[in-house]
Amino acid sequence: MSEMKLAVMGAAGRMGRELIRAVHAMDGCVVAAALEHPGSLALGEDAGMLAGLGKINVPITSDALDVVARVDGVLDFTVPAASVELAGLTANARIVHVMGTTGLSATDEAAVKAAARHATIVRAGNMSLGVNLLVAVTRKVAEALDADFDIEVIEMHHKHKIDAPSGTALMLGQAAAEGRKVDLQATSVRVRDGHTGARRKGDIGFATLRGGNVVGDHTVIFAGEGERIELTHKASDRGIFARGAVKAALWGRGKGPGLFSMNDVLGL
Repeated sequence: MSEMKLAVMGAAGRMGRELIRAVHAMDGCVVAAALEHPGSLALGEDAGMLAGLGKINVPITSDALDVVARVDGVLDFTVPAASVELAGLTANARIVHVMGTTGLSATDEAAVKAAARHATIVRAGNMSLGVNLLVAVTRKVAEALDADFDIEVIEMHHKHKIDAPSGTALMLGQAAAEGRKVDLQATSVRVRDGHTGARRKGDIGFATLRGGNVVGDHTVIFAGEGERIELTHKASDRGIFARGAVKAALWGRGKGPGLFSMNDVLGL
């Protein structure tokens, strides 16, 4: 089979550059296109030069329609509005769409689900192997422990992150809720301020920290009377997310339409 032609969305950003490097380094795929928003100062620049690889003869463009028409898949870690618009294009083209974008609304989620009737969409709040193993373990521990153990999800990211809680924190909270067989929306507590009263039994709490250049730290705490279990993953290199995304794209080639997760990719 020929190399999979991949396009990187948000190519001039930090994650975009990581994705370009990851595709370039992995067998079975090639950087075929790079996209940025109209008005970006990076338009016309060579994607490889921006990623520190040297020239790869892939100029950055803002023409999403043209890009989608000539690739086998796209790697998309952008913003909800851009991802939803792109999902419509990948559905029309019937190609692979790996989506690491977080902060999608219920309306956005519905649009992505509709697009997956035609596109192969692999969507996850986190593409790393370690985090997805943590999600699986969190679900198992929550299933094993009753509501006498309080659940708190703590996450910290760099000061430039614009959504909270992180997509990974929400993945972990959802896994805990599934283990407990409860609805996350009904049990989650996102903010505590002022005189809140005692913690309600069965709640799943979230705490969000922002600062510096932290790539991503996540901890799930199961706090009981006299004992506490803490499950933690710390990311020190964005490359883990990029490599996971490229593996997801390669896995999705030839799979056909559907909405998949990293659990499907990793066989968890």
